[in-house]
Amino acid sequence: MYKKFGQFIGGKWQISSGGETYEVINPATEEVIGKASKANKEDINLCLKSAANGFEIWKNTSPWERSKIIRKISELIRKKNESLSKWLTLETGKPLSESVVEANGAADIFEWSSEEAKRIYGETLQGRSPDTRIHVYYQPVGVVAALVPWNFPITLASRKISTALSAGCSVIVKPDVITPGSVMELVDICNEAGVPPGVINLLSGDPAYISDQLLSSHIIKKVSITGSTRVGKLILKKAAEKVQRVTMELSGHSPFIVFDDVNLDKVTDMAIFAKFRNNGQVCISPSRFYIHESKKEDFTNLMIKKTKKLKIGNGMDKDTVLGPLTTKKRLEEIENLVDITKKEGAKILLGGKRPPGFNKGYFYEPTIFDDVNDNFTIMNQEPFGPLVPILSFKDFDEVVKRANSNDLGLASYVYTNNLEKAHRVSEMMETGTVAVNTPVVALPEAPFGGIKQTGYGREGGSMGIKDYLNIKYTHLGIQ
Repeated sequence: MYKKFGQFIGGKWQISSGGETYEVINPATEEVIGKASKANKEDINLCLKSAANGFEIWKNTSPWERSKIIRKISELIRKKNESLSKWLTLETGKPLSESVVEANGAADIFEWSSEEAKRIYGETLQGRSPDTRIHVYYQPVGVVAALVPWNFPITLASRKISTALSAGCSVIVKPDVITPGSVMELVDICNEAGVPPGVINLLSGDPAYISDQLLSSHIIKKVSITGSTRVGKLILKKAAEKVQRVTMELSGHSPFIVFDDVNLDKVTDMAIFAKFRNNGQVCISPSRFYIHESKKEDFTNLMIKKTKKLKIGNGMDKDTVLGPLTTKKRLEEIENLVDITKKEGAKILLGGKRPPGFNKGYFYEPTIFDDVNDNFTIMNQEPFGPLVPILSFKDFDEVVKRANSNDLGLASYVYTNNLEKAHRVSEMMETGTVAVNTPVVALPEAPFGGIKQTGYGREGGSMGIKDYLNIKYTHLGIQ
């Protein structure tokens, strides 16, 4: 399936100069989907030169022309949704219905970015004397290295590629070895839309090796990474050597706070949507459930009742709601965390094992815990899977303090029908994003990112493009 792709350099697909490949696994069947091209140092050097040449072309392309091409990418993504969606489901295991939504979301991201290309506003200030002016304007930062993870490869590649393009930057995309085809298909669409050769490039292969080579190059001026906090810190140290700009969206461990004045039927529906999308392999997935003590029992019973109805299966089957975890490593880590949580004293109310009847695939049952304490491992280590630890709280100040007692600060979820309480708690949450009475956080038109050890910088919204631009100030004397 990967033969039509490879490394994308200079506007063309080509095999690695060394002819090396690696296997890509379908997580639902554990079968080999195909063999993808593996880049070596020669490929990386060619790619860097291509991106440098592409930047010279693209930075001198008018914002209106850039906008036109980016809009065309959006239109083609919608037209080719079926192909993109199948790639996503085959490589990640997520249900096809979720893949369709992700592809549509990618189209929205490119559409938003196409408009932002025309709205890179500078400003003119009156000088201190009548014969001077102060001009402030923005210029593209240069060649961008876009490091894309496996859980939402189309969404996250789209954020990075579209924003780089709208700012006038060229970009080198590095997909994960788990999901190369999804990103390759997206890059192919960009090429079809008329992006000039060298402006978008793709390197597929060993993530650590490629990242190290890219960040060692003086050609790379900015890095955008979505990944774990551990990897983000390594990237940041490497980028510091070249003083490269970095945007980082790293790990999350989102609190889900339910006050005593809500409709539990609606709230549990939103909890299930937010928690079990992509089987919990989501950086903004709620993973610490704080339920008011008067509602905890009813909330827990409803969660169990509704979760039992979720169909586990191959993502290509139309009725599947929960696909497999994406990798064997992720499955083993989930099993280990469940064992630790039990040993620490938690009670499993639902799940806690691999589902019966699945001889192949990295499947794991959605698992709900009771009797969990704040000092348990699961409350401090991002689960990144279908695990639901449920705790209770008594009052406002208590739950805010407990929810903020974490080094990670990406997203938080708050449910209350009290307007004052909603405003107060959303302002007090130490997270970059807050969802109040909704399960939806990430939107193209809103700035997305975290604080604390979740990183810095934003993707999306009118602010996202600023991380891809240099600010220049000119003091102009009028003779």
